[in-house]
Amino acid sequence: MAESSITLTFEKINHESDELRIIKAARQDPKAFGELYVLYMEQVFRYLYSRIGNVHEAEDTTSQTFLIAFESFDGFRQDGHFASWLFTIARNKAMDRFRQRKNTSSIDEVNDIPVEYDPLYGVIQSEQTAALSKLIQALPEVDRELLRLRFLADMSFPEIAHILYRNEEAVKKSIYRLLARLHSQLEVSNE
Repeated sequence: MAESSITLTFEKINHESDELRIIKAARQDPKAFGELYVLYMEQVFRYLYSRIGNVHEAEDTTSQTFLIAFESFDGFRQDGHFASWLFTIARNKAMDRFRQRKNTSSIDEVNDIPVEYDPLYGVIQSEQTAALSKLIQALPEVDRELLRLRFLADMSFPEIAHILYRNEEAVKKSIYRLLARLHSQLEVSNE
């Protein structure tokens, strides 16, 4: 178990050092910004698709997000929160889409994303998944947003806290309580 923890910690540190290296390179050569695109494109797309619910609009909004990030990259403060900065842009672009039309998809529909084939996407939805989907849809938007950022955008607690202007511990407690509540509601619905 300790080896797994060390591996995850090493991967996170490696990801952070890669990100810092790429940011420094992009500051000197704008062509290096493409590496940041490669690093975050799938996460941004999954997040936006879960918010917007349309593949083409999510692709378009993902492109707009990276275009804005590229154009305003000089304004980015290198404070170790690139993902937070990028997802703030993505959230704002999603909100622009909401103003244009009032339609979102559910978090569970992200399984329909045709990004790459994953065997998990091919698994038939179970009754538990349908029940969980129903519970998630009944959540307030604030709670669904926490789930999107944590599990679809794969963001860390500090990154989520930075985006939402909240305390890291408050974000962590909110997510854990939300997961515990969903778990207990799912157990009650399965009885």
